[in-house]
Amino acid sequence: MTPAEAAAARPRVEGEREHEILEAALDVLADVGYDRLTMDAVASAARASKATLYRRWDTKASLVLEAVLAQKGPLAAAPDTGSLRGDLLASHCGRGGLTDERQIAIFSAVLTALGRDTEFADGFRTRILGPKVEATQELFARARERGEVRDDVDLDIVGPALAGIVLHREFVLGEVPTPERVAAVIDQVILPAVLRHSPDHTPKDPS
Repeated sequence: MTPAEAAAARPRVEGEREHEILEAALDVLADVGYDRLTMDAVASAARASKATLYRRWDTKASLVLEAVLAQKGPLAAAPDTGSLRGDLLASHCGRGGLTDERQIAIFSAVLTALGRDTEFADGFRTRILGPKVEATQELFARARERGEVRDDVDLDIVGPALAGIVLHREFVLGEVPTPERVAAVIDQVILPAVLRHSPDHTPKDPS
């Protein structure tokens, strides 16, 4: 019997105990980052044995991915405010968005792993980034159906642009994301690039 088969044959960690271990994994992740996180460290933080962890997760990549997914909760449906600007603000500000400090801290903690750990990177892009990208694409596609967005706009390029600009300013320039900054990027970069008609550049309340 292989180690994976042996682990599968043992009882799964479930319920409240599973939640405690996932919370401990996030605490260790925030404290030391993905590269220095170990199953031993998570087991110690969760007051569990390493064998208990391996009954449920074969690798630290699978453990961290599930911990991140668990704390995010179910992905909410793409907001529909009636305008592209409103949809972008609603989806990128607040809980789970670019101004969510915990989400940004978690992304910072796993950033290096995206270039070093293939298992983690594949899972992160498929299970975490994938649904967010699809939701953003839906916003732009719906705006195009309303006649807001030009037909020649490449949504594959434009869709991730807002997050890319804001995260660049966060991790490269050290600028903490705020609703006001997100609104400025939307008004000064995203909307002028995609709308059929020039947007009103009058300063707007980002709320």
